[in-house]
Amino acid sequence: MLYILTAIFLWSSLGIIIRLSGMPVHLLMFFSSVVSFSIIGLMFLKSEFRKELHGGKGVVHLASLGLISLVNTFSFFYAYKNTSIANAVLTHYTAPVIVAFIAPIFLKERLTFRVLLAVAVASAGLWIMLGISAQEFFGLLTAGDKNTAGIFAGLFSGFAYAVLIVAIRILSQNFNPIVMAFFQNLFIAAVLSPFIKLPDNFHSALWAFGIMGIVHSTIAPILYFKGMRYVTANKTAIIGYLEPVCAILLGFVLLGEAIDYKTAIGGGMILVSGYLTIRHV
Repeated sequence: MLYILTAIFLWSSLGIIIRLSGMPVHLLMFFSSVVSFSIIGLMFLKSEFRKELHGGKGVVHLASLGLISLVNTFSFFYAYKNTSIANAVLTHYTAPVIVAFIAPIFLKERLTFRVLLAVAVASAGLWIMLGISAQEFFGLLTAGDKNTAGIFAGLFSGFAYAVLIVAIRILSQNFNPIVMAFFQNLFIAAVLSPFIKLPDNFHSALWAFGIMGIVHSTIAPILYFKGMRYVTANKTAIIGYLEPVCAILLGFVLLGEAIDYKTAIGGGMILVSGYLTIRHV
């Protein structure tokens, strides 16, 4: 569980790096992936990592991980661009609810009352923290405008995120986390490469590419993949609710962003949900 908690904390700083870099998201994703698979690629000089590919079949499975991850990230950031941050985050974090119902099918995990309670508490906390009413949300959903496209993209990213969690849980039992991180980043970089055009201020963001490549695309995924060898998909998904809470706290500490009472109440509920989950790992 400590591996997953550390990965989530590292990922929660991503928004700050993106904001300070001033770079388009696809450039940040591409160059951070290049940095990551270049670093990890050196480890493939050791035959022990190459043996883990299990031939062409293993490569196909790992490439599918990269595809799902890419779909998840792109749809999430499309939601960010076309609707409010609250709507994007709220729809993206439907993933734990989806995982709660698909994990028993694909992973044979038990759907317990404790899991349902933790999901319900965390979901309610997220609603309160983001300060959006159900009436307002569904009104935007049926409006048929730009917000609608963003909300549907957020819902799609939530589904992709749920599938990603289940896929990682399955693959982490058979592949080394380092091998998984390598192929995930290699696939993302390969798909994005035709769309890359260097901006004039490219050199000013080298620090961001380096930090994201090392921290967010290498260290965090390896820790996450390793943790998922031992923690169920349901519990991992619920713990994922802590990411927006950590992001808000980092924004408060590093950027001086205000925290209102709704954020405090909602964040507190998510922390309670996380405690209920961690306590029974």
